[in-house]
Amino acid sequence: MHIKPDVHVTIATAQAIIDRALPGRTVAAVSSIHGGDIAAVWEIALAAPEPAVVLKLYPDSLQWKMQKEVNVSTLIQGRLSVPMPRILFADDTKALIDFNFVVMTKLEGSILRWLEPALTPGQLASAYMQIGRLLREFHRIPMDAFGYIGPNGIWTAYATNHAYMAFQFDKKLKEFIDQGGAASLARQVAAHVAERNELLHACTLPVLCHNDLHTTNLLAKTTEDAVCLSGVLDFEGALAGDPLMDVAKALYYVSEGNGRALLEGYGDTARPQWSQSLSLYHLYFVLELWCWMAQIGNRGALDQLTSDLARFSAA
Repeated sequence: MHIKPDVHVTIATAQAIIDRALPGRTVAAVSSIHGGDIAAVWEIALAAPEPAVVLKLYPDSLQWKMQKEVNVSTLIQGRLSVPMPRILFADDTKALIDFNFVVMTKLEGSILRWLEPALTPGQLASAYMQIGRLLREFHRIPMDAFGYIGPNGIWTAYATNHAYMAFQFDKKLKEFIDQGGAASLARQVAAHVAERNELLHACTLPVLCHNDLHTTNLLAKTTEDAVCLSGVLDFEGALAGDPLMDVAKALYYVSEGNGRALLEGYGDTARPQWSQSLSLYHLYFVLELWCWMAQIGNRGALDQLTSDLARFSAA
């Protein structure tokens, strides 16, 4: 299943958008830039001396994510030490282009994942400590309930983390079986979660979780001997939940050494069984990723993910 919009943005279309978003500016060039699995992202260069802006297009199947990103960006604005794009214009009329879209400021720096191979061990440690501190800043933003954030707030609000995560595990295990996963493995995962049920009761206060804070969603600038985060992107996966859930997902993508630096930057979790909680959430993300890969038709990734599910739920 192809989700990301397959679209070519012409200069004429970009100019029509800019005429609405930033009247009086002239488009000089349009180019496709990095985007994730969902949105198509374009840079619109403006005639000097105006700075370039970013156009983000949302697919029809997930068009509601535009309003979600606007709302989450408003909630976060001014509360992080790392810059985030400022939304200049949002449109869901489809009068100018056949997709919901936002126009945002373009931040300085390069995608951190692209920079990583050339970074020294010290620079890598510094970058991941900064990621840990950034996670902590997200988690200082309180939320009213647990649950996934939709276009107009939390979609289904849960009073407790246990209720929310029990629902999520049940939902993803059903998807796992419906998409062809082995029922015996689903039962093994369910039993593993049930045995660690008390860990899901440990968090009592929901906070804002980025829920996808990896190096592809971070910008950085480097000097000869230092690296500095210069931007945080993509809030379309945000949820209200256990801060350790967010930490676990960030750790899911990194090596053990970089993970230690991230945790050092994050600081004390104030949770007596924090390591066990991270492991349980790690299992959840493998299950979630298995379901996502099956949904988009990436069956080649499922064998390794199935192996990981079996390994992480066996202990």
